[in-house]
Amino acid sequence: MVTPAPSLPKPFSQLSLTEAAELLAARELPPVETWNPARTGDSAMEIRADGSWYHEGGRINRPAMIRLFSTILRRETDGSHVLVTPAEKLAIAVEDMPFRAVEMKSEGKGRARKLVFRLDTDDLVMAGPDHPLSFGRDPDRPDPRLHVRGVIGNGLDARIDRALYYEIVEMALADGGDPPAIWSDGARFPLVDC
Repeated sequence: MVTPAPSLPKPFSQLSLTEAAELLAARELPPVETWNPARTGDSAMEIRADGSWYHEGGRINRPAMIRLFSTILRRETDGSHVLVTPAEKLAIAVEDMPFRAVEMKSEGKGRARKLVFRLDTDDLVMAGPDHPLSFGRDPDRPDPRLHVRGVIGNGLDARIDRALYYEIVEMALADGGDPPAIWSDGARFPLVDC
């Protein structure tokens, strides 16, 4: 489940997980997967590795514009990214991942834990079966990410900020288990992908 900031009644740090769950349940996104317009082109836009959005080399500083564009973002089967509407499909360059997970709330422990992330677009995502966490195959070079939407494995992911990754590792190690893993919304995510 994903929900945008315009629906947030207060700052993320003040939201309870119950309030976050209610916002997640109310979230609706445009059906971009069903849109296949004939008109195509280039948006002259890019999303840099730090999560900043640019148009024709100039940084987009209006959070509302970034949130709007993020709702019509789609990853194609060839791995490229597009901004799509019923009328047109425009290529957008994505340096790393289109989103960054910048804040996290945790409730419960072990198998009962739920993790909710706030993205740099102010969307909320609860990690779980539909929004898996993955950490890469090399424990010396972690690749922490959260699936946001689209087809798992070829959809839109968020890079999990380093500080949040370390919090996740601490929780997983405190929970025990071999190999170490973190639970969220009934799903188990090993710290090293097999």
